[in-house]
Amino acid sequence: MMMSPVEFFKTLPKKMCPECGQPVKEQAESYLMECDRCLSKKSE
Repeated sequence: MMMSPVEFFKTLPKKMCPECGQPVKEQAESYLMECDRCLSKKSE
């Protein structure tokens, strides 16, 4: 039995920040890989 697309996306694991390992707050049309905290450290 095939899984519906909605169920498929609900079961995907959260995106994790490669820098600190914390879950990344995902936003529509955002392709950022790092979390906000790590991104703010890079701009300093």
